[in-house]
Amino acid sequence: MAINITVPMTPETARTLKAGDSVLLSGVIYTARDAAHKRLCELAAQGKELPLDVKDSVIYFVGPTPAKPGEVIGSAGPTTAYRMDAYSPTLIRLGLTGMIGKGKRNADVVNAMKECGAVYFGAIGGCGALLSRCIKKAEIIAYEDLGAEAIRRLEVENFPVVVIIDAEGNNLYETGKQNYLASL
Repeated sequence: MAINITVPMTPETARTLKAGDSVLLSGVIYTARDAAHKRLCELAAQGKELPLDVKDSVIYFVGPTPAKPGEVIGSAGPTTAYRMDAYSPTLIRLGLTGMIGKGKRNADVVNAMKECGAVYFGAIGGCGALLSRCIKKAEIIAYEDLGAEAIRRLEVENFPVVVIIDAEGNNLYETGKQNYLASL
């Protein structure tokens, strides 16, 4: 059974989630990929205000395709998360509590998650057209020059994700494989 979470998501809520939990996110999430992450971290290093409040926020690693006429957004499948690994610890320490992507994360990201109370969600790659149906509103809020990689504010409803790495550092990619091999 899926856990329903309305974003913003506090560290306390993030800490209740466990690797393997199915979650339905509703509320406001943001999009950003590596180029946007780099700019956000440069602003943070300069002590400047970010174009979004990352505190208790969830960032979806996605570069959606253009919307067809009458659609809110085009296909919106997750991108590989490791490209954000150099930047994620900074944003987590600024209050980011959730990230959505696909693939592994490095030890620095996991340590920041454990320290601050954040989780890494996985969305299913290849299902971008289906995932886009959960996006009810999309607007570019920063870095329009990045095109598909611009930062967008998305309003989502019942957006399906799975907790891949929880705030204790438990990793579904590791435990899932171990459980499978133990069942053979």
